[in-house]
Amino acid sequence: MKTLRFNVVLIYTCILIAGVATVSAQKRKPAAKALKPMIFAVLSDGKSLEPIAYINKGKLETTINGSDEKDLITAFSNSYYKTGAVYRMIFGGTNAGSVTVKSSNAKTECAANTANVTAVSPKTNLKGFVMALGTNAEVKNKSSFRRKPTTDEKSEIDGLVRSEYAAHNLTPKTLHYQNLTAMDFNNDGKAEFVGSYWIEVDKSTRALLFFIAEKGDGGKYTFTYSDFRSMDKASVMSGDLKDVEAGIYNELLLDAFDYDGDGIAEIFTYEQSFEGAGFTTYKKTGDKWIKAYEFSNYHCAY
Repeated sequence: MKTLRFNVVLIYTCILIAGVATVSAQKRKPAAKALKPMIFAVLSDGKSLEPIAYINKGKLETTINGSDEKDLITAFSNSYYKTGAVYRMIFGGTNAGSVTVKSSNAKTECAANTANVTAVSPKTNLKGFVMALGTNAEVKNKSSFRRKPTTDEKSEIDGLVRSEYAAHNLTPKTLHYQNLTAMDFNNDGKAEFVGSYWIEVDKSTRALLFFIAEKGDGGKYTFTYSDFRSMDKASVMSGDLKDVEAGIYNELLLDAFDYDGDGIAEIFTYEQSFEGAGFTTYKKTGDKWIKAYEFSNYHCAY
């Protein structure tokens, strides 16, 4: 009889333990899935975050677009734009602060794949065409710089710009620029330059010039990349060249980030249009810079 009672108690005990284990397993939350490394543009005076690309094994891959299906945008926002999510701010090619998500724009008509953020940095105050990158990827570069050119540096670069316009049979009376920035992409202590200039060709035409300039063995700067574009009123969606002068259609520096770990930071740029934004990444190959990645993000119809 004692053996029977013992067996009954043992059976009930096993059932109870199994039940508790089942309930515990049901309550246990699954491990959070790690987010893929991303590169974002930090825009609008540090108040907006816009995706540029995923990073996959040292290469950039296309991310969610503002024209994608709503469920895809919602899933992306739920993963990357949770309120309070914090990303590293990249300024001068290195970690320079933080970007904190305030809210997602997934339910808005325009720019659905963007977020509202707060950017904080002891190194800079993002404003106008002084922009930055955001990322959840590891930042290995610890020493770099980003600054305005000195008077002598700007004078030398202006000379190169005039020569480039002359190569297109243009003699500018006045040089205008959206930005001209000194950076160190390979940590050799020497300044390289990224610039965005424009000139008035005539009342109906503007000529835009984007370039990367580096110091050669002779100690003089030369363009290692340049892109010249002529814009007339017919090329501007608004029909107003003042929009071009204000920055629309101009290719502008975001910042640089060594996402592939080769020791040379890649350059990221931003081009605003009337219906969205364009992003380009440049990679150093030999003595030249080439386009390594391009992404156009739709906002909404003009």
